[in-house]
Formats: sequence, structure tokens, C-alpha cells
Amino acid sequence: MKKTAKRPPARRRAASDPTLDALLALFHDNGGDRPDGLMKGYPNPRRIVEALQLFLDVIIPGKFDTALVDRKPLAAFLKEKMAKGAALLEPEIARALPLRWKGEAACVEGKVCPKHLDVKKEAACIIAAFRNRLPEVRRLVIEDIKAAYRGDPAALTYAEVKLAYPGLIAVVTHRLAHELYKLNVPVVPRMMSEWTHSRTGVDINPGARIGEGFFIDHATGVVIGETTEIGNNVKIYQGVTLGARSFSLDENGNPIKHIKRHPTVEDNVVIYANATILGGDTVIGLGSIIGGNVFLMESVPPNSFVATKHPELHIKSGNKK
Repeated sequence: MKKTAKRPPARRRAASDPTLDALLALFHDNGGDRPDGLMKGYPNPRRIVEALQLFLDVIIPGKFDTALVDRKPLAAFLKEKMAKGAALLEPEIARALPLRWKGEAACVEGKVCPKHLDVKKEAACIIAAFRNRLPEVRRLVIEDIKAAYRGDPAALTYAEVKLAYPGLIAVVTHRLAHELYKLNVPVVPRMMSEWTHSRTGVDINPGARIGEGFFIDHATGVVIGETTEIGNNVKIYQGVTLGARSFSLDENGNPIKHIKRHPTVEDNVVIYANATILGGDTVIGLGSIIGGNVFLMESVPPNSFVATKHPELHIKSGNKK
């Protein structure tokens, strides 16, 4: 008798999953920059943070593990950190570069991909330029460390400032991210600053221009907007906002980009806790002091002292009659 071949078992029809179907309908994968787009091909946040930590160790060796500095000569330590950081960061920059012309704002402005652009070569050039800026970043950070020590009576050693001050790590990260911002790298600088924001509570947009000897005391709750300009030897306290007023819209209702929206703070200014200073036309003059809880949307001349009127206090006795 002939044996009849067994038929393969019929495939069971996958059970319908309405939740999955509803979710899938809310994703688009056309490679554009859209709110419902899938983040395929985007820069990898984990690798960017790893690269940032390596470059932070170049600027402040031993920041995350002091034992590492003792294991090899400084030159070898710095060379290794820079090489590893560059190897991690370069491909992420290459992934970010198409957002120069694919990003929503770039599309609105009519930007297109430059002819014959090789994003890998461009990323390599950016990394080389970024590497060349590291000595200047290190010089600025030394001045920031001095400013923190001078500006806080509680600081008894420079070691304490380097190891334990959240404002310093926020400023160092900003100085690194700002260099990439100046090299027109999309997204990556903001991802770096957001990592530090989550650790310290300090939100500094990578576009902000900050001079020498900058000190953020206590750090938490500080916000510094993209077009802020800060001079030399400026000290600010926790909760300070250097922000924008309501922004202008174009004829299609889109926010107008690339205009100055945030204040200018000149040299030797002190801004105390929870002060809010808004507006691109607002200038805080040289040597001024802005008191705590002040709300400012206008400029003040050099050497000003600005304070709010002391509120009337009502103190009740705790003694019961």
C-alpha cells in the first residue's frame, strides 16, 4: 500500500489584537521628521551619553572614577579617552546630520541636502574640529572651578568642587555640547545637555554663550535658554531662569527660529535664587546684582541693584491663651 504523504498542519490564524493594531496605526516609517515617526536611524542616546562621559573624563580626569587616573600616565589616559569617545560619537553625528535638511524647521525653511555631501566624511571632520577645541574647553573649566571655589564659602578645597558640585558638571557638559552646537550638529548637543539636566536639575540649552569663570551655586532648577549671552565672572543661584517672552509666529503660525529670544547678562553680575529674567532685548548691565525672586522683562544699567519690595509679614504667636 502506498503511504499518503501527511499534510502539514494548517496554520492557525493569528488571533486579532485590537490594541496592537491600534498602536501600529499610530506609527509612520517614511524616514521623515514627524511627531508620529519611528526613530529608526536616529542617534543612539546610550552611546552619546557614553561618549559624553569619556570626554568629561578628558576635561576633568577621574570625575567618575579617580582610580582610573592612577593606573596609567596622563598622556595615555587622555589619548585613550579621546579615541574611545570619538569612536562612539562619530557614527552618532553621522546619523544626526541628515536632520540639517530633514528636520521639520529645516523643511519649513526650504533647506535641501547639499550635493555630493558624504555624511561620514562630514562627521569625521566635525570630530576632528571638536577634538581640537578640547584644550580651550579645559582652560575655561579651570576658570569655572576657580569661580566656584571663590564664590562659595562652604568650599574648602578645589577637590570638593570637582567631585561634588552639580553646577560644575552642568557647565562642563554645556561647554562640550556648545562646541558641537557651533559645528552645526543637530540633536546630539541637546541629548548631552538633557542627560546632565536629568542628573543636576540644570537645563542649559547648548546654544547659550557663556564666558569665563561661570558659577551656578546649588544648581537645581536653573534654566538658561538657547540665545542667552553670559559674560565673564557671572554667578547665579538655584532656580534662576534666563528665558524668553512669548515668541513671534510667521504667516503660517510657525514659531520664528534663529532670532534672539533670551537675555544678555554682562560681566561680573550676580543673580540670586529664583529670579526670572526674560526677553531677547533685556540686558543686565555690568556689575549688577539681581535679588531673589525678582521678575524682570526690561534692561538695567551697569552697577544696578534690583530687588522686589519686601512683602508685609504676619507672624502669629504659637502661645494659646
